[in-house]
Amino acid sequence: MISKWIRILAAVFTATALSACGGDDDDHPPPTPNIVGTAQADARFSILVEAVTAAGLGDALSQPGPLTVFAPTNDAFAALLAELGLTKAQLLADKPLLTAVLQYHVLGSRVAKAQVPLGKAITPLAGGIFKVDSVGSDLVVTDGRNRTAKITATDVAASNGVVHVIDKVLLPPNRNIVQTAQALPQFSILVEAVVAADLVGALSGAGPLTVFAPTDTAFAALLTELGTTKAALLANKPLLTQVLTYHVLNSRVLKADVPVGSAITTLQGGSFSVDATLAITDARNRKAAITGTDVLTSNGVVHVIDKVILPAP
Repeated sequence: MISKWIRILAAVFTATALSACGGDDDDHPPPTPNIVGTAQADARFSILVEAVTAAGLGDALSQPGPLTVFAPTNDAFAALLAELGLTKAQLLADKPLLTAVLQYHVLGSRVAKAQVPLGKAITPLAGGIFKVDSVGSDLVVTDGRNRTAKITATDVAASNGVVHVIDKVLLPPNRNIVQTAQALPQFSILVEAVVAADLVGALSGAGPLTVFAPTDTAFAALLTELGTTKAALLANKPLLTQVLTYHVLNSRVLKADVPVGSAITTLQGGSFSVDATLAITDARNRKAAITGTDVLTSNGVVHVIDKVILPAP
């Protein structure tokens, strides 16, 4: 009789213990995967996972972090291949390019959606910058080549950081300030002036710099104002150097960082001011409008202006 009760109690104890073990499993869900595991678990990122593997970045993205990854979808990679005229195999075989591109999508800190510094320079692990702006209801990334991508999903949690989903692969900058101006037809006279003043080297250096870039129309208006010809202006190197360096700041200043209403000191040594409407007042009290902002380059940023500004006489 005693042995019977012992068997019954043993059975009850075993059942209770098993039930308790089952309850512990329910109370402790599987751990959150790291960034690589998160991408591997989502079919939208299969090409991204292949790219990370081909570039040998799997271990780096599995470290404790924290990290932030702007993750392009398969459709984003397909669009990039069409844009670059490459096959997937060619892209995956180009490890230097692949590494530079992938690291350009990674930040060395955890930046949730609410912490994204809108309009400010964001520096990824690859160097260079990109920026994120709020455009209507969208968050839009502008990369180093002034291409744009939408952030389509945010704050995907990983154990070592956070993932934001983007609809276009970002590319790091490939042109400096001079090369950017050379590629834009509205700056042909500015490029001629920079060459004539022997400033190509200075504006192609590491920087960062900010250039307020007058268009050809702005230069034509200046020639009329001064009663001179383009040839005469380009031949006057001292004047040309003074005028051009007055358009350059010795730091990168994006639109969001322009100190409205304060004196802004230029590379020339003089200063000008910018008001809340993005109008410049130069040292001669002349006005110029900033008509385009935040053209990103490898060594700074360019803002477009509709009038050549002039330093003090």
